[in-house]
Amino acid sequence: MKQIGNWNSGKNWPDGWLRGLGWMAYAQGGGRGIRAGMEQGAPALALQVETVAELRELYRAAEARAARMRLMSTSGRQLALAEPGTAGPILDGCAERLAYFLGSRKGTVSHDPAAPGLPIPAPGSGNRKIGAVQIEGFSALDDIADPEDREACRLHLEMMGATIDRIDREQRLEFVVGRLFTAQEEERRRVSHELHDGVAQTATALARMLEGASTGGRDLEAADRGRLAAIARELVGELRAVIRGLRPTILDDLGLAAGLHSLGEGIEAEGYRVTVRIDSDVAAWPSHVETALFRVAQEAVTNIRKHAGGPCAVTIELSARKDGPLPFLRVADGGRGAAAGGSGVPSGPRERFGIDVMRERMASIGGALDWQAGPAGVTVTASFPRPE
Repeated sequence: MKQIGNWNSGKNWPDGWLRGLGWMAYAQGGGRGIRAGMEQGAPALALQVETVAELRELYRAAEARAARMRLMSTSGRQLALAEPGTAGPILDGCAERLAYFLGSRKGTVSHDPAAPGLPIPAPGSGNRKIGAVQIEGFSALDDIADPEDREACRLHLEMMGATIDRIDREQRLEFVVGRLFTAQEEERRRVSHELHDGVAQTATALARMLEGASTGGRDLEAADRGRLAAIARELVGELRAVIRGLRPTILDDLGLAAGLHSLGEGIEAEGYRVTVRIDSDVAAWPSHVETALFRVAQEAVTNIRKHAGGPCAVTIELSARKDGPLPFLRVADGGRGAAAGGSGVPSGPRERFGIDVMRERMASIGGALDWQAGPAGVTVTASFPRPE
């Protein structure tokens, strides 16, 4: 009875249950002995042992799922709060958490796309790698044996990649906005100098000549009138030049197509061989769309002057066919290209800034910009949704 008491109390449960089952079989068998009772209880014992093993397996599976949920929820919550100033420590914490999940003590983040380790992918379907989580014993996702653990790690790495990409975009946007404000101040300074050094001095000279004639009490002679007329014409020309620098009046007067032809004529006068192609479907579009496209073309033409290495073939194309793809503006040259050396990525900060400004202008109208440098020059393509 002592054994039965231990079984009922739950101590050494499998052994106690076994002995209790034997005693019960002994009683039911009318005293035929413990061995016979044990033999009668054997099928039930085997069933119970299988049930315990299944319960243990279910328990382990539940614990594994809970660990995956903790990994994803904790990291996801912290990554959602990451900002440019706090992203580094948060990403490092996510790497350590992933290492603990895989049974390692240390995990580090590398932002080098060529670094070994578990790959951190960039958002999108291009499978572009933007970094890696380095954990001892794991160089690829296939090194993780359990399929569910492997999938959890993949999702975890994707969340880290989305955060890195978001922070990078925010930092670039902050830089571009800062540079835009700087460019705005530089433009104001330029206009101020032009007005002071050109228009103001010419107007002063004109005013002094008029004052001299009035204080002398004499009528202006023909020569004086001619000089005054020449100064006045010069003043008007200087004012128009300043106005053109602020806002191309040709856009308001004649539209985008005329503005692009004007850009082509301007660079053609410098020796470049220019071809301007504009679809007949191009119509009058909203002012902000035409301004954005003109400024992109203007920046592209300016870059050709700076980097093409002298007169070369230049193509300015505006396509907006109703039965074709998205409308686009393309400016291409056959020069030696920018400082990228054919890599497609500009090397100097000024070149990068100019491209970022063009991209921001296109983003403001819902479009996108592609900049490609090759052995035969640079091609800038600005695509945008069809304006209403």
